[in-house]
Amino acid sequence: MITIRSLCHMLLAIDSLDIRQGITSVIGPNGSGKTTLLRLCAGIDLPASGSILIGNNSPRNTEVGWVNEFPDRNILFEIVMDEVASPLRFRRVTCEETKKRAGLCLERCGISRLRDRAIRELSGGEKILVAFAAAIVHQPDVLILDECDSHLDESRTDILGQLIRESAIPYVIQSTQQMEVAAQSDYVLYLDAGEVCFCGTPPEVFSRLVDTPFYPLSWRCRA
Repeated sequence: MITIRSLCHMLLAIDSLDIRQGITSVIGPNGSGKTTLLRLCAGIDLPASGSILIGNNSPRNTEVGWVNEFPDRNILFEIVMDEVASPLRFRRVTCEETKKRAGLCLERCGISRLRDRAIRELSGGEKILVAFAAAIVHQPDVLILDECDSHLDESRTDILGQLIRESAIPYVIQSTQQMEVAAQSDYVLYLDAGEVCFCGTPPEVFSRLVDTPFYPLSWRCRA
């Protein structure tokens, strides 16, 4: 369980929140605090007050994979293979094991053909998949995705969703502006003005958002 207690940071004010294992989509208006919450859960920022625990550990003492909304901000190396292998090298995994695991990860993400390409030559969608591969290659306990699907077409969004499911990472927290993506999550968290308004399964949350722009179009058409 990810437990958040008495959290205050910038505009965020969350008294108590539990995030269970599975895929949780964080939705809400622009400026509602989605990215701030994700950065705190990733350990990139430290809360001004309150606590976030992943099991019994702080985010900074937990293996976390992170993918930013803007793919170029994720990239550290020039060549795809070097970028994907970098989390393993930083952890001093042997060269042989690093090459093997990075190669398998590229294959699983369907981007083996890009392994020797310069990242600057890739499309935005390809960069997202490279950043995603680098985020999961070390099999983190938590994977955090900050609106990275905003750079993907429908086909690649579906591929990313399948890869997330197949990764078997215990906790996936993703912010998204695509309600169809959120509707396929295990849980949905709706933020507004830094506060948690609704949290639960997609039917539980979206039933409270029927008359808003956050209700999935496919659900509206089905109704």
